[in-house]
Amino acid sequence: MALIKLVNVKKSYGNFKLEVSIEIDKGITTILGNSGAGKTTLLRIIALLEKFDGDYYFNGEKVNDGHRRYITMVFQHPVVFRGTAIDNVMYALSLEGKADKNKALELLEMVNLSNVAYKKAKLLSGGEKQRLAIARALALDREVYLFDEPTSNLDTENVKIIEKRIKDLSKNGRTVIVATHNLLQARRISDKVVFLDDGKVIEVSDAEEIFKKVKIDY
Repeated sequence: MALIKLVNVKKSYGNFKLEVSIEIDKGITTILGNSGAGKTTLLRIIALLEKFDGDYYFNGEKVNDGHRRYITMVFQHPVVFRGTAIDNVMYALSLEGKADKNKALELLEMVNLSNVAYKKAKLLSGGEKQRLAIARALALDREVYLFDEPTSNLDTENVKIIEKRIKDLSKNGRTVIVATHNLLQARRISDKVVFLDDGKVIEVSDAEEIFKKVKIDY
């Protein structure tokens, strides 16, 4: 039984309409597609941040607001809270009842941010804010982690670091879903690939197979 199952899930914005049926289980699933394909909308539906029509099952149960506690999402345009970088991570740890300064510093080091631990979060660069949002997500113990273009503002060194953290989540039994337009990144990290085009799923395949012989002209 798939952990996440969407059946005829629909969401409309103006002239755009997302309509998907899909099953996602443990491992890393990458959602590929051009800008405007519906990647972010799909992630927000999975995160229960959007209303939708259709059926959504989580671990065999029809979802309700209570299922939000199993899911966290890192947005493409990261949200940072007031205070320092370490304050942001400490806040997330406090939600788990594990507010520990040393653990917060460890999480910042994991995303190459230990040098700005006591800098105001609002003053960080775009790439630093992106990594801070990821560190804050890693502080939470969730079954599902959603990442929307998690490395779009990062240099090569930090892309490698974040991809390793994503792989580590999967190795620890978590379900990870990454929306990206980067085919090379998808090839490096994915177990399964989902192609979205104009709000519709046009291909789902194991990553190894889809990059051996893509079945669609994309």
